[in-house]
Amino acid sequence: MEKITTIGLDIAKHVFQVHGIDASGSVGIRRRLRRSEVLSFFAKLSPAVIGMEACATSHYWARELSALGHTVKLMPPHYVKPYVKRQKNDMADAAAICEAVTRPSMRFVPVKSEEQQAVLMLHRSRELLVRQHTMLVNALRAHLAEFGVVMKQGKAGAAAVAALIEDAESSILSLPVREALLLLVEQLRHTEERVARLEQSIIDWHKSNPTSQRLASIPGIGPITASAIVATITDARLFSSGRHLAAWLGLVPRQNSSGGKERLGGITKKGDGYIRKLLVIGANAVLRFARKGSPSSTRWASSLLTRKPHKVVAVALANKMARISWALLARNEVFRPAA
Repeated sequence: MEKITTIGLDIAKHVFQVHGIDASGSVGIRRRLRRSEVLSFFAKLSPAVIGMEACATSHYWARELSALGHTVKLMPPHYVKPYVKRQKNDMADAAAICEAVTRPSMRFVPVKSEEQQAVLMLHRSRELLVRQHTMLVNALRAHLAEFGVVMKQGKAGAAAVAALIEDAESSILSLPVREALLLLVEQLRHTEERVARLEQSIIDWHKSNPTSQRLASIPGIGPITASAIVATITDARLFSSGRHLAAWLGLVPRQNSSGGKERLGGITKKGDGYIRKLLVIGANAVLRFARKGSPSSTRWASSLLTRKPHKVVAVALANKMARISWALLARNEVFRPAA
């Protein structure tokens, strides 16, 4: 058997499928492995190029296989899918991965370090708790509405709802209703404490990372957004330009052009939805100050607000923030506000 040079590895929770070819393209390995057999199997092979689909656990396996001397390349799953022939199964997926990793036009995902994954885990845990906080507030408001009590939205409204339920002297709510809702209020308090604890951990990491601090100097980008960008984008130079990064984040119009005619629609919403959401939220904050004439607002955003709807301007400003972030990351520069 010729030396195996390229391997497609289809990973899963317990069963892994291996598809290896030699320099001539002939299939040399088709094998199914259990999770406990993966590292020992690849330790016996000569160094080869291993392709995998990028997913939550692929970065761990990429680090482990790289330590064994192999060259690991991660690919977005939707770029591998066109190479799947006929029916979808583990063997077909591994063969498609093996073929896709050899394509010269294939785009690859950089392998994240343990530190980057740890920071992103803080973000994901915070995002989960924020969703639970919203669910609890909505549930409390809905239950009170059944008794004709409607409170305003926002943080002030949530605080008013909790104060009303905790007020034992109030005659608006009966005892059984108050007992039921007090449990939700307690859960709401605990969730707020946990969110604050995670946010403090993110801020502490942000203060220890110079790159994240440089990004936070951009108007509309704070410690949360800056740390998420730094932890997600391993090497900004993999993007050819800031426009490329903005397109990867889905902040560009969707195209349906043909015959030399351009037809543009809404944004594509591709790529990392979490970073895109944070950038749009930050852009809305900048526009809020722009309408008030704050010195921190940009002249470009203020002039655009006179011609375009608020949401369109917010997405455009988020696109610009993404391009500025790429310039700071790829060129190792600092933010210089316009005179």
